[in-house]
Amino acid sequence: MAAGETQIYAKVSNKLKGRSTTSLLDPLLSMGFPAHTALKALAATGRKTAAEASDWLQCHCNDPSLDDPIPQEYALFLCPTGPLLDKLQEFWRESRRQCAKNRAHEVFPHITLCDFFTCEDQKVECLYEALKRAGDRTLGAFPSAVPLVLHSSISYLGFFVNDSPADIIQEFAVMFATEASILADCTVKPCTKQLHLTLAHKFYPHHQRTLEQLARAVHPGHGCQWMAALYSRDMRFVHYQTLRVRFQYKPQNMDELTLSPGDYIFVDPTQQEEASEGWVIGISQQTGCRGFLPENYTERASECDTWVKHRTYTFSVAPDLSSGKDGEASSRRNGEPQPPPMSRSISSLQSLQATIMRKSVLVVRHGERVDQIFGKSWLQQCSTSDGKYYRPDLNFPRSLPRRSRGIKDFENDPPLSSCGIFQSRMAGEALLDSGIRITSVFTSPALRCVQTAKHILEELKLEKKIKIRVEPGIFEWTKWEAGKTTPTLMTLEELREADFHVSMDYRPAFPLPSLLPAERYEDYLHRCAVSMEQIVSTRPQDVGVILVVGHGSALDSCTRPLLGLPPRDCTDFTQLVRKIPSLGMCFCEENKEEGKWELVNPPVKTLTHGSNSAFNWSNWIPGN
Repeated sequence: MAAGETQIYAKVSNKLKGRSTTSLLDPLLSMGFPAHTALKALAATGRKTAAEASDWLQCHCNDPSLDDPIPQEYALFLCPTGPLLDKLQEFWRESRRQCAKNRAHEVFPHITLCDFFTCEDQKVECLYEALKRAGDRTLGAFPSAVPLVLHSSISYLGFFVNDSPADIIQEFAVMFATEASILADCTVKPCTKQLHLTLAHKFYPHHQRTLEQLARAVHPGHGCQWMAALYSRDMRFVHYQTLRVRFQYKPQNMDELTLSPGDYIFVDPTQQEEASEGWVIGISQQTGCRGFLPENYTERASECDTWVKHRTYTFSVAPDLSSGKDGEASSRRNGEPQPPPMSRSISSLQSLQATIMRKSVLVVRHGERVDQIFGKSWLQQCSTSDGKYYRPDLNFPRSLPRRSRGIKDFENDPPLSSCGIFQSRMAGEALLDSGIRITSVFTSPALRCVQTAKHILEELKLEKKIKIRVEPGIFEWTKWEAGKTTPTLMTLEELREADFHVSMDYRPAFPLPSLLPAERYEDYLHRCAVSMEQIVSTRPQDVGVILVVGHGSALDSCTRPLLGLPPRDCTDFTQLVRKIPSLGMCFCEENKEEGKWELVNPPVKTLTHGSNSAFNWSNWIPGN
C-alpha cells in the first residue's frame, strides 16, 4: 500500500455503527451486496435511489478499492440562484474567454460555510438531518438580501459579505457543525473568517483591470435566493488532475483503461514516469480501475465536476417552484448546471474577415516523428549493412532526403512517419477550408518541422508562392536532445536539393552554429522570445496569419512572450509540453486597439486518433 493511502486510512474510522435508511439499503442487500459496499455506493451517489447505487456497484465490480473503508469528504456551501447566478455564470464564461482560466473556474459560484470533513458512510443520512435542523432554526432570521461588496487585489477578485448578514450566515454554519457533531459524530470546522464569493483567484496581474471591468457588470442587487448545498468528493483524488473523457477507447493491452465518453479520469502528475509520450496513468471515476490511456482522448475538467450534490436547503419563505422541496436530492453530479454555449454576436463570415484584417500567429507542433513509433533504434530497423534505406513498415516514409554525411545523420534528426505526413496534410486541408490567409511561414531547422510546413503549404496550394524561412532560434530546448552536442541538421542547400522551397535570403535571429548543447532553461526561453520578436516584425505592415512550425515546447515558449506572460516554472513547463499532441496548435491575434496580443481559438479543430500496434501474420500459422 502506498504511503499516501496509509495516511488516509489513519484519518478515517472503520466503525460501522449508526443509523441507515432501510428503504434504500434493503434492496441492495437483497441483491446480495455486502452492507459496507452498499453503504459506500449510496454515499458515492448522493443517496438518491437504490437503482443508482446498484448501477454504481456493478460498474465498480473490478474496483480494487471497493472494500476499503475510505469515506467521502463533505463540505457545505451557500450558493446563489436565479438572476444573480445567471450574471455570475456570464462572468465565469467571459473571464475565462478573455483572461484564460484561473483557480476560481475550478468551482461553481459559492460562499464556503465549512471546510471539507469526513463522515462515515452509514451516518450520511444524519448530515441531511443536521442541515435541515440548522436551516429551520436560521430561516426566520436569514437576510432577505445579502449585501456583497466588491474587493480587488493583485491576485484576488471577489465579493465580501459584511455586517449582520455575515453574522447570521456564520451562525447557520456553526449550527450545522454542532448538529453534525451530535447526530453524525463528525468534526466540522465552520468558516469563521471573512465570508466571500470568489470571482477570480491566482490570475495574471495584467488581467486585473479586465476582470474588474467584467465584475462591475455583476450587480449584487440582482434577485437571488440563497441555497445551502451539501457536496461530497472522493478524498483520495484531492490533489489529482481531473480529465473528462471525450472519445471511446477500447484497450489494446492488458494494462490499458477502457474509456467511455462522459467518464472522469483522476491523474496524479507525480506518478507518470512509466507513461510514454501522449499517454498517462489514471483512475476511472466510473469503474475505479487504473491503467494507461491516450491523453488526447480526454480534456481538462474542473475540480468540482466530479463532486456529488447530496441535499440542499433554500432560504425562502415562499416555495421555490423551480428547484423543488427543501432537502430533496439533486439529480446532477455537478453543483450547478453547465453554462450554455456563448452566443455569437457576429456571423462566421464576419469573424473570418476580422481575422484576415489582423496580424495573427499560428504556432503548430510538427507531425508524428518516426522514432516516436519505432523507438530510438528506428534507424537500425530501416537501414541495410551498407547504409542504404529500406521501408520495413508502412509507417516508415517512402524515402529519405539525401544528406552529405549519409543516413547516420538522421538518427538525432528523424523525419516524419507516414502518419505524420498524413497528419500534416490533414491540417493543411483544414486550414484551407477555414479560409484563413497564411502570409509567411517560419520553421525550426529540425527535418520533421520543415516537412510539416511543406505538406501544410502543399494542401494550401501555396508551396510555390511562400518560401519556408528556417529559424534555428525556435529549435527544441537542447537540454532535451540526445548526446552532448547539438544534432547535425540539414543545411539550407541540402533542404533545397531535397525539393524544400526554403528561403536562402532570410537572416535568422539565431544562426544554426549558435545553438549550444544542454543550454539552460533561461537561455532557451530567451532565444525563443528574441526569435518571435523578429518573426512578427519581419514585415510589420503585413496582416494575415504567420505560420510557425516548431516543437511541442514552442506552443508555450513562442506564445508567452507575445502575450506578455512571465515564464512558467521549469517543472510545470516540462509537464505541460509532454502532453501536447502532434499538430497541436496555439493561435495568437494582435489587438492593436489595446496594444496587446491575445490567445484565441485556433482556426481548425484538433486531430485525434488511436494507436495501431504491429501485426505479425506468421503468428497465425499453426504450430508457431
